[in-house]
Amino acid sequence: MSDDERLPQPATADIDLVTVLHALGDPVRMTLLLGYADDAEHSCDPRALGLDHLHKSTVSHHMRVLREAGVTTTRVAGRNRFVSLRRADLDTRFPGLLDALLAAAPPPAPRHPAAPA
Repeated sequence: MSDDERLPQPATADIDLVTVLHALGDPVRMTLLLGYADDAEHSCDPRALGLDHLHKSTVSHHMRVLREAGVTTTRVAGRNRFVSLRRADLDTRFPGLLDALLAAAPPPAPRHPAAPA
């Protein structure tokens, strides 16, 4: 995959601990981190992320903060965007940090099915 298929992100050596921790200091971004912890690529659809209660632009903002901090990477495929966790890069820069954050994070709130119309 070429670099022009990825949105701008810091190089591994440029990922800053304070910036990562600041990015993960928001509950929505921690929810995203937990969702991305399966190491798969995820669409940016708020419904697929369990964030359908938030406006699409708000979710997009949170994704941008994570990407610019070096926590995630975003692959562009036409009009679609796919986000995944930069686990190897984070483990290289800060060994054990990601595992500690994931272990300490509260479990995601249960999703309730929509009420019948």
